[in-house]
Amino acid sequence: MAAQLHNHVPPAPPALSEAEWAAARWADDGGNLAEVRPSAHKRHWLRIAAALSTRLPELTGREDILVTCEHGTRSGAPAAFYPTLAQLEIDTALFAPLHPATIRPARPGDEDRYPAAWGAFVHEAAHAAHSHWHTPPPLRGTALDEAGQILEESRAEHAHLRRRPSDRRYLRTATRTLILNDFAGTAPTDRWQAALAAGLLLARRDAGILDPDETQTLEHTLTGILGPDLLKTLADIWTAAHATGDEDGAAMMDHARAWCQAMGATPNSTPPPPDPTGGRMGELAEAVGKVVAQVQANETAQAAAEAKVAAARAARAQAKANQAAQARQAAKTAEKVFSSNGRPFTPDAPGKGRDGSPVTGTRAPEAGEKAAAGRLARALRAAAYRERTTTVTASVAPPGRLNMRQALARDAQRAAGATPTATPWTRTTHRPTPTPPLRVGIAVDVSGSMHAATAPIASAAWILAKATALTDPDSRTATVAYHRSITAITAPGRAPARVTQFNAKGGGHRLAEAADALTAGLDLDRPGAGRLLVIASDGSYRPDEAARAAARITALRKTGCAVLWLAFAPDPRPLPGTTLLELTEPAQAITVIAQATTTALTTTHP
Repeated sequence: MAAQLHNHVPPAPPALSEAEWAAARWADDGGNLAEVRPSAHKRHWLRIAAALSTRLPELTGREDILVTCEHGTRSGAPAAFYPTLAQLEIDTALFAPLHPATIRPARPGDEDRYPAAWGAFVHEAAHAAHSHWHTPPPLRGTALDEAGQILEESRAEHAHLRRRPSDRRYLRTATRTLILNDFAGTAPTDRWQAALAAGLLLARRDAGILDPDETQTLEHTLTGILGPDLLKTLADIWTAAHATGDEDGAAMMDHARAWCQAMGATPNSTPPPPDPTGGRMGELAEAVGKVVAQVQANETAQAAAEAKVAAARAARAQAKANQAAQARQAAKTAEKVFSSNGRPFTPDAPGKGRDGSPVTGTRAPEAGEKAAAGRLARALRAAAYRERTTTVTASVAPPGRLNMRQALARDAQRAAGATPTATPWTRTTHRPTPTPPLRVGIAVDVSGSMHAATAPIASAAWILAKATALTDPDSRTATVAYHRSITAITAPGRAPARVTQFNAKGGGHRLAEAADALTAGLDLDRPGAGRLLVIASDGSYRPDEAARAAARITALRKTGCAVLWLAFAPDPRPLPGTTLLELTEPAQAITVIAQATTTALTTTHP
């Protein structure tokens, strides 16, 4: 097992394969050096190798390394790096079960589809970037050599994670699929094999690749095999190795020699072979199997958490896109409604104009309505009023109020020869807060069920619109009537001089589109003003109409816009999120309207 794990960074070039020998002999004999055109399968792996070679500099900072993808590596390991040749090879089996035609390493993020292969690639990249020392040739194949390579495994990955912490997930996958599974299939449990497991797995825990909860069982087993003192000694050795520089081969040899001394192994001899008669058959494999299970459980939980975060992020992006699309559609609706010169706009049939206008004429406002508009305007101004801001500043010189304690402290500082820092003067500044303008949109239901309420509706709409116009020159209001179609009564920014009268004979309820038109026309969804949407309706809608309108109301409420629901008939059915106000005569009940409107405005933030 040790040979299988540690021959992936050979210090010498690998032996030539039979195919390479044949090509060399053919070239020596003067043969044609032109290669046979590769098959489609081979061309895919050549493309993948070229893409990996392009991605490798971002992992290593080196541009001289060539990557190859073959069925099986020359070293026999799943992946290998040859320092003397500046070559990195990966076994194509690591990409299974993906078809090579679907693998696109040049596309960032594609590596998430084959994390084991990418983890092996990252591991070899760590060696390419940080393994700049080698065991002297006379000592290769000895216990000292194997101990040094054990320590180099986690040291290189630890150094790599300092540069690229995001690669941890891939190194974890490679550790689980390549190292842990190899250990889990090993039966002998002797001291050298136990130390090997500690150096490869517990050292990776201390390097930040595995988690402590994943290695608890293994640590307990290794403590029973090696003893707590020996295990701590080995941990001190690999911790020191993690702090060793990339080119400090002498220090790494010293760490390897300390490892052999702690294990009682002769450094210049071959590593101790596995002892199948150790008396504790399969104990190490069982402990490693539990590590595999815990790692898999943690990775599954992490993947689920990441999927949840990704789903939430996608949902937010989709909601933002939907909101933008809704805003664009609302702007189009507002343009159609307020540029139609009083003609009804039917959302389902904008070009047919099949519905007549509900407006029947206008009349002069009555004295009671004028007085009510004046009272409501004063109430709206009071609701929009903001208190002055008060700022207290401290200074070392007048003007301001003298603080004797600070003055004495300043004298004491000066007498002591210190730089005076006390501030004996305080000044209070009151600044007026600008009163925000008002944006009031009024949507009047003119469907057949509202026939008996047309007179109070007309009066209430005029009072609210006129009162808003009286509050501030920058205040704006707009009124629309809706049933199946939407009709502009007053456009944004135009104060109504006369009371508009209309009938209520329409069918259907386009409150959602009416709210869209008022929102886009008055910027009811944008801060910077006191915003209010007033809906005059009995609320007798179909479920789909109510749901669409309720969604618009909820969205407006989230932006800080208040929504007031005026009902003029018994048994009102206001939509959720609105403030209900049931009336019979708006001009006489203006106090109630003012109170409800004031409450709605003062409880929202402009």
